Amino acid sequence: MGRTTDPVCKICRREGIKLFLKGTRCDSPKCAIERRNQPPGMHVRRGKPSEYGIRLREKQKLKRFYGLFERQFRRYFELASRSPENTGEQLLSIMERRLDNVVHRLGFAPNRAAARQLVAHGHVNVNGHSCNIPSMLLRANDVVQIKNRPRGIQLVKLALQDNPPPPPDYLERVEGEIPEGKLHRLPTRGDVDPRIQDIQEQLIIEFCSR
Repeated sequence: MGRTTDPVCKICRREGIKLFLKGTRCDSPKCAIERRNQPPGMHVRRGKPSEYGIRLREKQKLKRFYGLFERQFRRYFELASRSPENTGEQLLSIMERRLDNVVHRLGFAPNRAAARQLVAHGHVNVNGHSCNIPSMLLRANDVVQIKNRPRGIQLVKLALQDNPPPPPDYLERVEGEIPEGKLHRLPTRGDVDPRIQDIQEQLIIEFCSR
């Protein structure tokens, strides 16, 4: 399976915004973009970006915020473009429905990378069945539950102790002996993570449709 091995703080600096790839560290003074808010590399070009470059950066922001590779992103775009609804809103809805994103937004993991690892290591059930595929797209009324294993439950409770933000309206979190959550409905544009709300999905559609 492909993975990114470069320092993730470089990604935030390249895109010029916080992508919150390292959990609580991104809210601390240790955040790289707070200390050095410029693209990585020795030779920084300061010219005005082209129309192509503006659209490319918008697409890269969304892709990297949710931790996707290019092939995955293109597959989601094709899926969204086949919908009769607004393509941009459908694309964002698909991103929010990913299992790793749902696990993170329920507060079970401090960031999406940790959520992917939690799922890939077999600590999560979906509708009572084991699932180790972080990219699985959930449907309305799906139930996500942490397996009754000491290690998985310990990791989730440690994440919940950090007082994560409350889940969005389309999700419900139940904090019991075995933490679980439910997706009540499909997410809409207003349910997108507030940290990426300013994304201009129309520019992304223009880039991918060229």
